[in-house]
Amino acid sequence: MNKKPLLLLVITFLLPIIASAQENQFSGWAAYFYSQKVSPKWGVAFDGQLRTANHYDYVNTVLLRPSVNYFFSKNTSAALGYAYVASYGRAGGEKTFRPENRTWEQFIVSHPISKNIGLAHRFRLEQIYKGNSSAVSNDHYFSQRLRYFARSVIPFKAEENFVKGAFVALQNEVFVNVQNKNKTNTHFFDQNWAYVALGYRISKGIDAEFGYLNQYLKQAETHTVNHILQAAFYTRF
Repeated sequence: MNKKPLLLLVITFLLPIIASAQENQFSGWAAYFYSQKVSPKWGVAFDGQLRTANHYDYVNTVLLRPSVNYFFSKNTSAALGYAYVASYGRAGGEKTFRPENRTWEQFIVSHPISKNIGLAHRFRLEQIYKGNSSAVSNDHYFSQRLRYFARSVIPFKAEENFVKGAFVALQNEVFVNVQNKNKTNTHFFDQNWAYVALGYRISKGIDAEFGYLNQYLKQAETHTVNHILQAAFYTRF
């Protein structure tokens, strides 16, 4: 078994966790991921998420993200997608709302690192159209961001074809600003998401998992770590 890719994933997972934060937040996310092949080469996908504000006070983010996928082979694919993000806030007793639209392109390649463990790499370029923060403001802007994501599912049972049973999911995602960073956080580095979860594969195409996500956010002069409990459900057809 080649342990180097998995070791690299563990190291990148640990780095943001041991970093000190100037501010800590605590929230919860619920996510659903759906994918469907409609032909040998084409497919569709969708994920929806609900995210809470600090201390689970209220739902402050709703994310809806569909895409069209093209499969070059069993282990490589590309996608074109759209995302709508609704952000809700509370400032001075007043409720706020800010919309965000995204278009994005991605490429995924996966490979085995043992007979029952694989490693997937995802490269995603996002075009972000941030809306005004209020009805009277004029602070909308456009930016672009690049994301690199790596994920591995490690079954408890060492069987070659993993179709049912418990597993550990380990993943990390790095975000960098590639256009108009002065409108985001003024830095090339944007954020890092490190995630570990316990899951159960109900069948070949259905997974459920619950885990911890460490979201390291770089701001203009400070940085924040958001400690997130996430429940996720996956269906693949």
